[in-house]
Amino acid sequence: MDDRNLTIGDIADALGVSKTTVSRAISGKGRIGEATKQRVLEYINEHNYRPNMMAKGLAQSKTFNIALALPGDYNLEDMSFFQKCLMGISEIANSFAYDVMVAVIPPNDTSQLERMVTNRKIDGVILMRTVFQDHTAAYLKDTDLPFVAIGSSDDRKIIQVDNDHRAACRELTSILLMRGIRRMALIGGSQSHVVTQTRLNGYLDAHRELGIPVDDSMIYLDVESSVLADKIVEELLAKKCECIIGMDDSVCNYVLNKLKKEKVKVPQDIKVASFYNSSMLENNVPSITSLEFDVLELGMMTCRTLLDLIDGKAVRERTLLGYEVSLKESTKEIL
Repeated sequence: MDDRNLTIGDIADALGVSKTTVSRAISGKGRIGEATKQRVLEYINEHNYRPNMMAKGLAQSKTFNIALALPGDYNLEDMSFFQKCLMGISEIANSFAYDVMVAVIPPNDTSQLERMVTNRKIDGVILMRTVFQDHTAAYLKDTDLPFVAIGSSDDRKIIQVDNDHRAACRELTSILLMRGIRRMALIGGSQSHVVTQTRLNGYLDAHRELGIPVDDSMIYLDVESSVLADKIVEELLAKKCECIIGMDDSVCNYVLNKLKKEKVKVPQDIKVASFYNSSMLENNVPSITSLEFDVLELGMMTCRTLLDLIDGKAVRERTLLGYEVSLKESTKEIL
């Protein structure tokens, strides 16, 4: 018989055992002698047997699909993060014979995801971003479907996997403050994103722990265009700002482009740092002081957590991954 068409019944007949015994050996569940189990597994490996995933799914009430809930309001700058994260998710999903489906979620519109859930097309969901007043998370909480969020949330009913942004931003800000920088500015994106508040809290933590007052007039949020960033940089140059921190790579890139237009030298005239590094900043001259996060590992850990949740295993309510502070030329002391 062609090995590609091998069935559990064929294996049972060849080994003189029942189909139930073969199923137990494959799944690792149920009572079966170790010697018999090894006979079945060796036969399977020898003949390159692969279970029919549709039949396996029906037997286990699984589809072997997971959904990736991608925010519909993402921009081009977000794609590098999402792409790396998806690579990590796909690597783990593939190793467990799962496929990944993408649901693009416009603001306040979960209809595509609802169809997937209603039609029982998926076993679980990964939320690619956490936001305040999260309608997607609220919808999923009303279903029995397992889901995991990439990012942090105050809602402890949501399983979360994130990088420790608060500790990372606190550490980088502290380093800059301890170098004597006082006229420091922070420019960030949308306040509806939880990560924006988390990074702001890290920045404030550093000032509080070192007993250094925060100048609220030097903190700018909801900066999501180069036009607005240009105006802010002009204001900061007029205020004799010593250092500008971008909360993410896109904001930092806006700042760098404006400084180049104005022929302002980094770090000679002003220092620049970013709370997030990406390929967007890697080739900048001078090199940019930034925070490094392993996005591939973030995706892998999130997928592992979701698959454990689907299998009914206990998982941590919140998992925080590490970071690295990368000090480079853009904040270098000029003697």
